[in-house]
Amino acid sequence: MLKKTKHFLRAHGVDYEKEHVNPLIVPEKVYVLKFGKKGEKLNNRFIVDHTYTWTGRIRINKIILRLHGQHHPREFNSETELLLYLKKHAKSFANANA
Repeated sequence: MLKKTKHFLRAHGVDYEKEHVNPLIVPEKVYVLKFGKKGEKLNNRFIVDHTYTWTGRIRINKIILRLHGQHHPREFNSETELLLYLKKHAKSFANANA
């Protein structure tokens, strides 16, 4: 999941770690991808709400980008919208040495 986003983060020298969270109350599954500059805390995160179709494919309902210290997170409907935003704002979170 978020294969293109992970490639983008690696290309810009950004560390990340991923985890799945399965809430008990709602049918959606939650995938969290924490990221940050190399050598620093992973304060930023992507939160992906997804479900599975009857054929077993993953359907992304929404992607939430929550940067460190941000009060109002950004929401995206697809990974392509997220990548467009990341390409515009890559300097703010990418490692300058990469």
